[in-house]
Amino acid sequence: MTAIVKKRQKMFISVLPGEQVEVLIAEEGRVLEYYVEMLHQEKTRGNIYKGYIHNIDPALQAAFINYGAERNGFLQVDEIHPEYYTGSYPLRKGAKYPPLQKVLKPGQEILVQVVKEPTGKKGAFLTSYISLPGRYLVLTPGREQLGVSRKVEDETERARLKSMFEHITPDPGIGVIVRTVSTGLSKQRISQDFKYLSRVWTDIRKKAQIDKAPCQVYKELNLAARAVRDYLSPEVTEIWLDDAETAEQVTEFAAVAFPRRAGLVKVHADTDKNLWERFNLVKQIEQVCGREVTLPSGGRLVFDQTEALMAVDINSGKIGGEKNFKAMALKTNQEAAEEIAHQLMLRDIGGQIVVDFIEMKDPKHCREVEKTLKTALKNDRARTDCGRISPFGLLEVIRQRLGSSAISLSTEPCPCCQGTGIRRNMEWQSVQALKDIHRLLRGKHGTDTALVYETAMETAMHLLNHKRETLQELERRFERKINIQAK
Repeated sequence: MTAIVKKRQKMFISVLPGEQVEVLIAEEGRVLEYYVEMLHQEKTRGNIYKGYIHNIDPALQAAFINYGAERNGFLQVDEIHPEYYTGSYPLRKGAKYPPLQKVLKPGQEILVQVVKEPTGKKGAFLTSYISLPGRYLVLTPGREQLGVSRKVEDETERARLKSMFEHITPDPGIGVIVRTVSTGLSKQRISQDFKYLSRVWTDIRKKAQIDKAPCQVYKELNLAARAVRDYLSPEVTEIWLDDAETAEQVTEFAAVAFPRRAGLVKVHADTDKNLWERFNLVKQIEQVCGREVTLPSGGRLVFDQTEALMAVDINSGKIGGEKNFKAMALKTNQEAAEEIAHQLMLRDIGGQIVVDFIEMKDPKHCREVEKTLKTALKNDRARTDCGRISPFGLLEVIRQRLGSSAISLSTEPCPCCQGTGIRRNMEWQSVQALKDIHRLLRGKHGTDTALVYETAMETAMHLLNHKRETLQELERRFERKINIQAK
């Protein structure tokens, strides 16, 4: 039986003090994950607040919570812990929850945690089911549960981890989820993490009792600290940083997580090259925001973000002849499935993703591609739910967004096309400019002063180079000079 050789990974943390933190995880030189946090756009996901109910919408069965942000947060019925119900209400037949307007009231105080950041005109998505992540455990106040991460597949190990809590006893109403990274750890290590999280929860409750709503009672760690807490695994052989102060903090954390691995944290102090240049990662980082990705066989993936979903189209490249079309379609789709799983992690694409595969008429080929995609998604630390290929060649994937997407933080709608990806061509723009000039000439017919028309540089050049005869004709007709000026 051949042993599975685990590939070595490296974690890179680049810090510009007071401005930006970037975290990158690479495997054998290939970038797997990339997260960015801009410090002027402070993140609130994971933060815990003491707020109060501003109003209740019976139609939506949701409460809007004032927790101190610019816009009220959204708290839907299934995210409200029953401990906040002001009274009992008999459930209707088939109903899971009582009507919110009957069991909650405006002005009522409530402890909430941010699940999703505010986006556009929407407020943050909140929950009253608090979860506190540690290095090895997740504490879940209000839910008496003992669970082990689904990614721990070995039943013997799952049973061992659960048995530890025969001696580590949480307080009543407190639950615990054992994280994947706990595999193989001793009871002492896990017990230390549990005690730390219990102290954090005690501090949160004390602050919530004293401070007046709305207020913040817990702030999630910054990206550099979260990366070490959540992403540092035995596969990571080195952590490289370019900021000495952050390196000290990471070294302390890493020493607790892996006490036997001295020299895990390394500092990049070279002033001639930045961290990305030193490890030849610049090109891969630049491709994160690219619309197209080339596949080994010559096919291409095309990513287009819409308001509701991410659409991924697969272009076949050069597939010639009907004989090898089926084989090449299968090969390209399998390559695409593997690369799509990689790109979802790399770009941290969350929500609904719709993939348009090359048409395959053989059902066996469809199942093979589905299997390839599902296998590749197993490497994703985010929760994913993968559908099946429809008769039209479409497949849906739902993915949890983990961190701060580099795309959302570093891009904005193009001022020319307003984010549509297309704009009016120069012929159209120049004709509209001529119509405008014609209108202005008619309004001041017979004046001696020249008409000065200002427009964009590109349009001005097109008018002077390709519409000069039309401009001269307008000058003769209205007996007036026209001067085209670029803005």
